[in-house]
Parts: sequence; C-alpha cells; structure tokens
Amino acid sequence: MTTAPDEFSPKSDFLRILTERGYIHQASDLAGIDAAAREGRLTTYVGYDCTAASLHVGHLLSIMMLHWLQATGGRPIALMGGGTTRVGDPSGRDEARKILTLEQIEENKEGIKKTFSRFLSFGEDGNGARMVDNAEWLTKLNYIEMLRDIGRHFSVNRMMSMDSVRMRLERDQELSFLEFNYMILQSYDFVELNRRYGCILQMGGSDQWGNIVNGIDLGRRLGTPQLYGLTCPLLTTASGAKMGKTAAGAVWLDAGFLSPYDYWQFWRNTEDADVARFLKLFTLLPMDEIARLSALAGAEINEAKKVLATEATALMHGREAADAAAETARKTFVEGSLAADLPTVAVSRDLLAAGLGVLTAFGPEHAKLVPSTSEARRQIKNGGLRVNDVAVTDERAVLRESDLTGDGVIKLSFGRKKHVLLRVG
Repeated sequence: MTTAPDEFSPKSDFLRILTERGYIHQASDLAGIDAAAREGRLTTYVGYDCTAASLHVGHLLSIMMLHWLQATGGRPIALMGGGTTRVGDPSGRDEARKILTLEQIEENKEGIKKTFSRFLSFGEDGNGARMVDNAEWLTKLNYIEMLRDIGRHFSVNRMMSMDSVRMRLERDQELSFLEFNYMILQSYDFVELNRRYGCILQMGGSDQWGNIVNGIDLGRRLGTPQLYGLTCPLLTTASGAKMGKTAAGAVWLDAGFLSPYDYWQFWRNTEDADVARFLKLFTLLPMDEIARLSALAGAEINEAKKVLATEATALMHGREAADAAAETARKTFVEGSLAADLPTVAVSRDLLAAGLGVLTAFGPEHAKLVPSTSEARRQIKNGGLRVNDVAVTDERAVLRESDLTGDGVIKLSFGRKKHVLLRVG
C-alpha cells in the first residue's frame, strides 16, 4: 500500500484530472488504477451511509471524483448504506452514532438519492452510473456463516491498530462491538460489489483508508481480481476550520435544508487562500480559467469568489438558481435593496402579537442563522446579529408586528452576508 507519489505521471485522463485538481491523498497502486482507467475497465464505488436526509459539503469531494470518473469513461457506483447505517461508522468520531430506525434510514436514503442526479448520469448501458444499497446483501447474511467465511480473515490485532479504533481507545471513549464490526461489513461490500458488478476501485475520504485497505486484503484472501483504493483529503480551510461547518451548522446539499442563496453565500465567503484550491475541486471550470482567476489579487479576488460561488451552486442547484442567488446578493450588497428572493421563513401573526424573542427568532426553530440560543447570545455580545439592519444589543428583546417593514417582512441578519426574511404567513 502506498501514498500517492508526487513524481507519478498518469497516462489516463481520469488520474490526470484528479492529480492536477488536487483530489488524491492516498492510493494503493496508482499505476494499476491508471492502467485500468486506460483500458476502460474502471468500475468504482463510494459508499454513503444514510445518517441524515441530505448529504453535506463534506461529501462533495468524493461525489466530484465520481463525476470525473464517469466523464473520463469509468463507471461509477453510488452505494447507499442501508445496511451499514444500522451499525454506524466509528471513523473520526468520539462517540457512537445515533441508532436509527429502519423507517428513518429509508427516509434518509430517499432524501439523498436526488443529489447524485446533478453529478452523475444513471443508466444500464455503457458507463451509466448505478445506485445500489448494501442492505441487499448485508441483511441476508447468516451470522455464523459470516464469522466462519469472512470474520476468520480479520486480525483483531490489526483492527485495533486502525485509526477509527485506536483513536477512540486512546481517548478512553467506548467503542461498541457493533461499531467494531463496521470495517468487516465495509470490506465485504467491496468484495460483493466486485462479484456483482466487476467493481475494482473504492474511493472515499482519507478517514476511510483503513476500511478500504481491509477490503482490498479481504478480496485477495477470497480470490477476487486485484482491488484498488484511492482517497481524497479531508479538507480544512486555510484558517484550520473543518470544511463545510459554519456557525449555523452543516452546509447541506439539499435545497430543503439549505437554500441555494445560502449555499451560494457559503462559497462566496471562502477565505482568500482557499479560492484557487476550491475552484479546482468544486467547479468544472477549465484549468486555464482557474489559473486566470487564481492570479487575481487584492479586491479583485472577490470576483473569483463570486465565480466560485456561482459555478459551485450551478452544479448543485442548477444554473438558474445560481444566477438568481448571485443577483440577490448583488441587489442586497451593491444596491442595498431588500431582495424579495432572500430566504424566507413564515411566522404566525399570533406569535408576533405575543412577542417573538430574538434568541428564538435567530435560532434553529425559525431563521436557523445560529445553531442555538447560547450562540445567539454570544453573537449579540459581539454585535453580530441585526434586525432590519439595526444591531441587536439586548438578548431579551422581542419582535412584534411593529417590526414589520413596508414590504411586510422582518429582516434578520447574521454578519454582513447571511440574511433571512420573517414573513407573516
């Protein structure tokens, strides 16, 4: 198993694009993957557990990798974790994931399926993408047979050395036997996908490296053709923050969880030092155009940020929604007008008549600009929250009908660029 060497010169379009755009962190055998891509036999999967009804920006790197795989002739598989979600992946976590009901898992699975249609073309012919669910085979396994036929190939000593296990134990955090089995199930997924669809490459975030390596090893022990693994980096911003996290929570991909306007604003707020990197990873712009935008400096870098925001939003929500978000931002920040298509939340007239506390209004029950009332208090102390463009200074303040503007809304703002309109409805 090797990390990706800087001196490797890929001959396939797939690895050339992934290399020049910065997607590759580790690979088991770059030469083998490169050859399979050139020969047109690269069927590849990425797994997504159904822990929420939407994927988030943290999943976007691997989705983009599947997109480039298909664009260069490979066949992608988006594996839904209807089975593994029942166990919970311990990777990168200090505590066990919440156990979901089967109904919740199914609802989440249906919710995240639509994301992939933006990035992949599905079909049975050629290199059409497939979407399959590991519940198809994992729920049919007999426990005794699984222990005898699959479990015997796993060394507990080796499993204990994997980061997902070792880090939990070093921090004296409990790791359940249920979670301990996750890497066995993920390894078995790889073998099963090879048997069913000829899948030979698994991709994922760098926190999945240990699970991927186990799958390759299990395939070798069970006599499958050579399997390969490739990971992308787990991104942090230039300031060290985890990519895709904001003060208001995760940056969701589903428009029902995060509006296209707020999604656009997330990319528009990219730190200067991250613009070039994010243009390569999260847009389809050609490299010469990215080089031109990356060379902008000073105040001009804001134009590159707007391009990044519009192109990333167009990929996820469509060109029309992206252009509308860009225009809303222009009206709000350049013209200083109150754009009607800012994110809107309905509140009852009775609620305003009784008085709606600002902490509640900005929080997860209504505007969702901050994740909690405690965070709202902190932002008020820092001067970060405004009502109708006036800073909130009293955490006990309430919103009433008298706060409705001539447009019939109350404008809530977090910082300079995040706004929500409260409208009586």
